[in-house]
Amino acid sequence: MAEPTQPLLIDPNSPPRRSLDDTIETYIGTFGWAQFLQAALVSFSGVFDAQQTFISVFTDFEPTWHCTGRSEPGSICHEAVSNICILPKTAWSWDFSPHVSVISEWNLQCAGSFVKGLPESSFFVGCLFGGLILSTLADSSLGRKNMLFLSCLLMSISTMLTVFSPNIWVYAFLRFVNGFGRATIGTCALVLSTELVGKKWRGRVGIMSFFGFMLGFLSLPIVAYVNRGKSWRVLYVWTSIPTIIYCVLVRYFVCESPRWLFVRGRREEAISILKRVASIPKNTDVNNGGVISMSFEEGEEEEYEKPSVNIYESMKVLVGKRWALKRLSAIMAVAFGIGLVYYGMPLALSDLDFNIYLSAAFNALMDLPANLITLFLVDKLSRRNALIGFTALGGVSSVLIFALQNMRIGNHGALQLALELISYFSACSAFNMEMIYTIELFPTCVRNSAIALARQALVLGGVFSPIMVAAGRKNGFWSFGLFGLAIGLLGLCVVGLPETRGSDLCDTMDEEECKDQQSKNVITRIVIA
Repeated sequence: MAEPTQPLLIDPNSPPRRSLDDTIETYIGTFGWAQFLQAALVSFSGVFDAQQTFISVFTDFEPTWHCTGRSEPGSICHEAVSNICILPKTAWSWDFSPHVSVISEWNLQCAGSFVKGLPESSFFVGCLFGGLILSTLADSSLGRKNMLFLSCLLMSISTMLTVFSPNIWVYAFLRFVNGFGRATIGTCALVLSTELVGKKWRGRVGIMSFFGFMLGFLSLPIVAYVNRGKSWRVLYVWTSIPTIIYCVLVRYFVCESPRWLFVRGRREEAISILKRVASIPKNTDVNNGGVISMSFEEGEEEEYEKPSVNIYESMKVLVGKRWALKRLSAIMAVAFGIGLVYYGMPLALSDLDFNIYLSAAFNALMDLPANLITLFLVDKLSRRNALIGFTALGGVSSVLIFALQNMRIGNHGALQLALELISYFSACSAFNMEMIYTIELFPTCVRNSAIALARQALVLGGVFSPIMVAAGRKNGFWSFGLFGLAIGLLGLCVVGLPETRGSDLCDTMDEEECKDQQSKNVITRIVIA
């Protein structure tokens, strides 16, 4: 007769059998200090991610200039002249050292728009390639922690190398590498932090990564102000060194996701991590009798996906399942619409009848109320309805800006700015809610890849938004009008998706299918009754 299955760890008070999700939920459901420190450390990666995303605002800008009074006979140099390319070089000079910007250091003030925007475009193209190539490694061979470490390390090294750029072409290439490396930071941080806590705290912990990104966005102007008048290379030095230090902290102090370890068959490591982060009663002796009971039978072990040598296996699984492809397509469509507004609105601020500097400052602060409101609403509103509501609000606000631009009566600058802030705030809130929704829509084995693809769709919107903004300078419909229509209509794509608020996280595709089928059966019985 076969011997009874021996539990991985013994707890005499536990039931004889317990599913993976129930076991993990039982011991990480209470949010303890160990989990808080882990989530905070992982979420802090957003600081460095945001700094590299927006650093070009302070390194690639076109500095102000003034007339020198040494103009050649017949030339004109006064305040009414806005194009220095029509003036001789002896008639004007930069207000600061030419080294404050790549534009002035390499004399690109008269270059075409393609050359001036090449570094920023290269960064986002690198994000696209990095997301597609690296994202599946977090679900397959490397895991969440190692992928976060390698992404931060590649980003920090490329940031430091950028300091030695001799020309715009090398600079653009290093920005591409920088974007390639940072592409998976946000995804890994969000997934890893939420998989270390129970469902009760999942939404709040997910917001922590957004606060990290906001902190990086707000800290960058401070670093730039302290180093104002200095070379743009100094800013890359000051943002690369802290990132390298952070990589060391991740390598030695961050825990891998126990869910991912279980799915990959590494159960002993998973149990060890659960012991480190679980909220264990004080009257329990960890060394005598064991703490965490994993009542899995040997036959259940085979139900979980085994490690695959093909790093794109998770992609194949997502595309191969009809329900998964439907969910993924809807999520990516919404993310594309959000990306158009999220990246496009700040670029279009110069088209509003309001002070550009105040407008930019207000936009930078919009992440704070968006994160706070999402934090308080995440457990009170349905994911689907909240996402539809935020995208609709952003769409209406954006279209109203276009309508005001076509009114020739009165000055609507302040009202335009208010609508722009509402639209940008809605895009930020919608993005936060969509990331949490995506976590709950997909099982552990493909969750990181699903979120990575959603973020790639967001970045793709950022690739198209500068073109739309340029066209919108002549006709606001091509910028604000299309922004509003895109985010509003694409937000409706989630109408057919299931609601996930308060649901358990699944670990395998079969488990997710089973849960989905049970929900449909319940709905069918209710309709029949």
